[in-house]
Amino acid sequence: MTIQILPPQLANQIAAGEVVERPASVIKELVENSLDAGATRVDIEIEKGGSKLIKIHDNGSGISKEELGLALSRHATSKLSSLDDLDAILSFGFRGEALASISSVSRLTLTSRTAEQSEAWQAYAEGSDMAVKVIPAAHPVGSTVEAVDLFFNTPARRRFLKSDKTEFTHIDEWLKRIALVRSDIHFTLKHNGKMVRNYRATSTQDQYLQRLAQISGKKFAEQAIEVNCQHDDLKLTGYIQSPFFESPASDTQYFYVNGRLVRDRLVNHAVRQAFAEHVTGEHASYVLMLELDPHQVDVNVHPAKHEVRFHQSRYVHDYIFQALQSALLQVGRLAVDRVEQPERGSTSVNRGYATPEPVSSQEGSGNYGVADSGYLSHDYPHERQSGAEVARNRFATSVSPSSRPAQAQSRTGASTFRAQAELPSAEAIASYGELLQTPSVAQADIDSKSMQSAAPMPPTLAGEFWVLAKGERLSLLPIKVVASRLLRDEILHKLDSGLVSQPLLMPVSIAMDETWIDTVAEREQLLRKVGIEVTIRLGQLIIKKVPPYLRQSQLVTVIPELLQWVRFEEPSNEALASWLAKHDEKRFESAPDTWSAFSQLDDNDREKLILKAKVLPWQSWLEEHPSD
Repeated sequence: MTIQILPPQLANQIAAGEVVERPASVIKELVENSLDAGATRVDIEIEKGGSKLIKIHDNGSGISKEELGLALSRHATSKLSSLDDLDAILSFGFRGEALASISSVSRLTLTSRTAEQSEAWQAYAEGSDMAVKVIPAAHPVGSTVEAVDLFFNTPARRRFLKSDKTEFTHIDEWLKRIALVRSDIHFTLKHNGKMVRNYRATSTQDQYLQRLAQISGKKFAEQAIEVNCQHDDLKLTGYIQSPFFESPASDTQYFYVNGRLVRDRLVNHAVRQAFAEHVTGEHASYVLMLELDPHQVDVNVHPAKHEVRFHQSRYVHDYIFQALQSALLQVGRLAVDRVEQPERGSTSVNRGYATPEPVSSQEGSGNYGVADSGYLSHDYPHERQSGAEVARNRFATSVSPSSRPAQAQSRTGASTFRAQAELPSAEAIASYGELLQTPSVAQADIDSKSMQSAAPMPPTLAGEFWVLAKGERLSLLPIKVVASRLLRDEILHKLDSGLVSQPLLMPVSIAMDETWIDTVAEREQLLRKVGIEVTIRLGQLIIKKVPPYLRQSQLVTVIPELLQWVRFEEPSNEALASWLAKHDEKRFESAPDTWSAFSQLDDNDREKLILKAKVLPWQSWLEEHPSD
């Protein structure tokens, strides 16, 4: 077959295969064009689930008569004009394919008028060459697009459409998603002549919460925690499920990047990981909006534009994770403070203000490790902070349950916490607080009296040893040995109730040894206790979840090593704790933090660790090297 240029209609229909999957795809493209045109109201009308009629009317800026013909042409757009524009896209559309693709698989007419024109004009494509015809029409300022008989000329595609009810459900779900992020727009939806959705524009938080309740359910809107966090050029806002509710309030899980709904593994992993230590788990509900420099994100990944790539993916992941985890921890601690204040007699619940200590969390950082220096990982040494700086410069995260009854407030700088009308019991909150507690938080929460009573930290040598002098004995105590012992004790304490497992961003697959089948089945309870979740499929051992202590280890060797070990014996908790501590490469604490924790040990435990110090023969050295 000879090479030839495809006819325009065939080329458009091929493009439509990527852009137009179903009626909901058509509505998505057309409504996004309306939003790009500056519309404040968008009316959607459909018949038979959108297969018979899709009509979109907006009050945007409209299209002039001179450009109306171009609007239905392929690769015609007003959103960008050069390659540089492609690197910083803020509009929904930019490919210039949607209208041409839709017009090739439906009977499409576009009617529009600008404020400068005295009359409106209507355009439609006809013939195999997709020639555009423009005629006068009556229409207010704005645009109306009608797509009739979707896939009428591609019967094979039409047969893949589901029932009218199913197609309407997809349209309704998409409208909910766009209505949550564009609360400034008035959306209406009619189906078969009946008004089924009417989302009025909002300008206040209370109005937005009403829209949130309308879309995601009253339960979620009443108990959701508001998140408002900004750091440099990153800003995260929205609502997340309260950790005090054991089951998800709804199936709402929406994440937006610069106003665009995305389905991205990286951000989904960061959100799940932030909730990993909470009872809500990976099924937590959330509506989150991330804003960042458009130069730092690539939206030109997929024709449907629901995927993005971040130029600094690790940086973005750590930011989302730390912001959400800090929000959840703040709410937990503030709620505890609110319950405990009357008992301490320090402050009235209804009028008191508490200033919680800065929260620092390391556990659960996963492959995108959250280091002592804040949320920034070791990939960004130029932005590292000391522990004290982190305490002062922690994200300015504002968190508050969104329910309107506000009986108590706690403030940290500009952050506010509006307590719910009803909170769990003090015992429940205290128990939950133990689940939330991480080692670094525990260290940050050491009271001032204990800190004052702790001995001052001795000098360090090469950042790896403490120099200890007792009497005439001079010795070097390895900081890593102490940190490892402290970590072992921490793991041992948690093993009684089982370790928290965290999902991997990408499951790890290993060629399976036949003996593992029986081992995994027999030691299922033990694996669950240490937070490991594996499955066997198609001759592969698939590692799905591991405890935070193994996140930085080489899982392809560590997990087989564990399976070989437990195949012949069931290790004690002490042995398991030692094994996990040995493989936790990322938990080498800073010398001051480790010394603080070391100082809290009882005398016997401290002496046992001091015995591991290396004694320096300083007397004999001086004898061999006398001073002049």
